[in-house]
Amino acid sequence: MTYRLLVLLCLLPLAAQTQASSSLRCGNALVTADDPMSEVASKCGEPVSRDFIGYRERTDDYGYRNEVQVEEWMYGPRNGMYYYLRFEGSRLVSVDSKRQ
Repeated sequence: MTYRLLVLLCLLPLAAQTQASSSLRCGNALVTADDPMSEVASKCGEPVSRDFIGYRERTDDYGYRNEVQVEEWMYGPRNGMYYYLRFEGSRLVSVDSKRQ
């Protein structure tokens, strides 16, 4: 029992870090992973740049393979930080930030 608790306590910060990296605050609004592009654009406005990365093959729950478009949007600078939002199939999958 003690071993399981120790493992859980060690993994807890990783889960919190994963959640923090997949969300972005835009004014009073919050965008999170799995939000559609249209919702992100309405909450955060137009990005500074939009880059088409290419295509990625995904397999759905039924085993069907689909090719989805991958885009990266950049917002910033906000207090010296640039935010990079990655979309796959018109859904937000990750948010990264870099200080320039």
